[in-house]
Amino acid sequence: MFLKKLSVRHYRNYEELELNTDSNVNIFLGSNAQGKTNLLEAIYVLALTKSHRTFQDKELIRWQADSAHIAAEIDKKYGPCKLELALSSKGKRVRINGLEQRKLSQFIGALNVVMFAPEDLEIVKGSPGVRRRFMDMEIGQVYPSYIYDLSQYQKTLQQRNNMLKNAFKAPLDQDMLSVWDEQLVTYGVKIMKKRQNFIKKLQKWAEQIHAGITNGKEQLTITYSPSVADSEEVDDTVVFDQFMVKLSKIRDQEIRRGVSILGPHRDDLLFFINGKEVQTYGSQGQQRTTALSLKLAELELIYEEVGEYPILLLDDVLSELDEYRQTQLIQTFQSKVQTFITTTGLESVHLDQLNNASIFHVNSGSITD
Repeated sequence: MFLKKLSVRHYRNYEELELNTDSNVNIFLGSNAQGKTNLLEAIYVLALTKSHRTFQDKELIRWQADSAHIAAEIDKKYGPCKLELALSSKGKRVRINGLEQRKLSQFIGALNVVMFAPEDLEIVKGSPGVRRRFMDMEIGQVYPSYIYDLSQYQKTLQQRNNMLKNAFKAPLDQDMLSVWDEQLVTYGVKIMKKRQNFIKKLQKWAEQIHAGITNGKEQLTITYSPSVADSEEVDDTVVFDQFMVKLSKIRDQEIRRGVSILGPHRDDLLFFINGKEVQTYGSQGQQRTTALSLKLAELELIYEEVGEYPILLLDDVLSELDEYRQTQLIQTFQSKVQTFITTTGLESVHLDQLNNASIFHVNSGSITD
C-alpha cells in the first residue's frame, strides 16, 4: 500500500494543500504547533473516518469553514485507488474512485494505517477505555463488519442505560428490558469473539517482535480480559447463555446503579513481561518496548489479513525512543512499509539508516520541500 498524493482543504490549520508523497519515507520537519501532527492525523482520519485525538469532528474543520475535505491517491496490490472524505455539520461523505459509499463500513479498510505516537504509551499504562478504543480502531479497519456490530451494540447499550436510569422515576418494564438484554448480548458476543481472535493473532506477532528487541530476555504476553466469558474456546451459544445468565444475576444491582455494568464496554487488555503485569510492575523502558512491539505487530497482522502492508505514521515518536529501539523500528519498516515521520529536529532521526527519504518543512500550515 503506497500513498502517492495527499490533498486537504480547510482541515485544522491547513487552508489548502496538495502534496506528492512518492518516497518510501516522508519526513515532516518543523517547530511545534505548525501542523505536522495535523497532516498525519488527516491520513489517519481518511483511513478510519475518525481522529485518534478527538471525538468531535467539528474540531477537524478549519476555523470559520463549513466543511473539511481529505483526498488521497493510493497504489494498492490490485491497482490505483482514489479516496475522498468530506466532513461537515451534516456528517461524513465518502467516495472510492468517485463512487459515493452509503455506509462508512464500506469505506473503512480501503486504506490501512498504523499510527505510533507518544500518547500510545497510554495503551500500556493508561485506563481500560484507552485499550478498548485501541482494539475497536484497529479491528475495525481489518474487519469492517466489526464496525457495524460495535455501532449496534453501542446504540443498544445507550437505550438500555436510559431505561435503567428511568427506573428511579417509573416502574421498570421488565419485558422491554429483556428485549434490550437479548440485543445487547447478541452484538456483545460478536464483538467479544472478534476481539478474542484479533488479540490472539496480535499476541503471536508481538511475542516474536518483543523477543527480538530484547535479545530474548523478555517474553511478552497479551491477554484479552472480557467481562463475561471465562474461556476463549467456548462456543458462541455457550457465551450467549453465560452472558444472559450473568445479566439476570446482576439485574437488581444494575437497576440500583442505573447503568449497564457487564459487557464488552467493560473489557480490558492485560500485558505481561516474563509473567509480571507491565501496567503495574513494568519499568518505563519495558512499557515503551511493549508499546513498540504492539505497533510493529500491527504491521505484520494487517499484512497477514489483507495481503499488503499498511502505511506507518510516526508522530514525533523517534525522539522518545533510545538509539537501540529506534534502530529496531527503522529496520522493521525500512523498504517494506511506506512511512510518514514528524519531528522537530533531524538530530533525532537516523537519516543514514533511511533509504529513499524526502524531507518536507512545515510552517504555519504550509509545506515546502
